[in-house]
Amino acid sequence: MSITEELAEKLLEELNCETVFTIPIFGGIPIAESVVVTWIIMAALTLLSVILVRNLQVENPGRKQQVLEMTIGGLYGFFEDLMGKEGKRYIPYLISVAIYIGVANLIGIIGFKPPTKDLNATAALAFMSIVLIEYSGFHKKGGKEFIKSFAEPMALLTPMNILELFIRPLSLCMRLFGNILGSFVVMELIKSVVGPILPIPFTMYFDIFDGLIQAYVFVFLTSLFMKEALE
Repeated sequence: MSITEELAEKLLEELNCETVFTIPIFGGIPIAESVVVTWIIMAALTLLSVILVRNLQVENPGRKQQVLEMTIGGLYGFFEDLMGKEGKRYIPYLISVAIYIGVANLIGIIGFKPPTKDLNATAALAFMSIVLIEYSGFHKKGGKEFIKSFAEPMALLTPMNILELFIRPLSLCMRLFGNILGSFVVMELIKSVVGPILPIPFTMYFDIFDGLIQAYVFVFLTSLFMKEALE
């Protein structure tokens, strides 16, 4: 089997969304592997949150609390500077999505298949973000002004502004999915050429650094779209 054929086979295997089990209601609801891994991530993050917020103190906080406050405060401050005071109510969502995507992209290191390799998962994230983006504009401007905003800065651009409603979620979805899948393809090519040991430094980049960068890019673009909707 040639390198190309072997890579194609592995790529198809990665793209295949296996059904782990089926819930026996409404004729059977198949539960994909990406959903199960997402549940594992949710459970792990929830448990970690409970552990980290135990015994918090107002005076003389411990080192664990200081690191936690510095991390969350840094994330909160980043999004607040980016979106302004009017976007503060949406910051918890952006932080939650950033943490989830970051963990989802890194979870492959411990043997799980990243949920972001499933197009359905990235599409769901993009859909949630676009719904919140449009809601933020509707909440800020009201129904009448929100509809009028599609004709800005001139009525001639109305079709393009409406088209953006479909382009933005597609862009967010495919950018995240494509970059994660692209990293997998590059790593498999490197492994096929130089073997399984030498690519370790590349793994540090594609599996860790690039995974975190993609989480940053997703929430950064979401916050920019939201800021535009609020202005």
